[in-house]
Amino acid sequence: MPTAIISNDATGVYEGNDNIVIVNALGHVPGGRTLDVSDVASGTTVIKAGHIIIAKSDGALAPLGVTGDAYATLGEGETYVGVLKASVPVSDPRAAIVTIGQVNAAASPYPVTAAIKAGLPRIEFLY
Repeated sequence: MPTAIISNDATGVYEGNDNIVIVNALGHVPGGRTLDVSDVASGTTVIKAGHIIIAKSDGALAPLGVTGDAYATLGEGETYVGVLKASVPVSDPRAAIVTIGQVNAAASPYPVTAAIKAGLPRIEFLY
């Protein structure tokens, strides 16, 4: 199970698109979750707001993988959950996840595919 160091003093805005990527948040994963960042590429320090969040086959929530400059496809047993509301450091991945609402796709960290849109029908991807 993913864990977070709650004594960490990581605060502040990490990326410039945090305030424009989530247009309208109408529903969330209650209480948020600590993301499983074990598969995040080495050298990554921040998971940006707007990143797609998935449930892995073991039930852990994690950022969707990235290949080059695009989201990877889902692995076996994985499902889409929502969109990361605000950037989080990999060292402290406590996350608010939007499950219903509107997202500015132009401000997303990677292009939103048709598969993602189909997998998240309660989120409207604008622009």
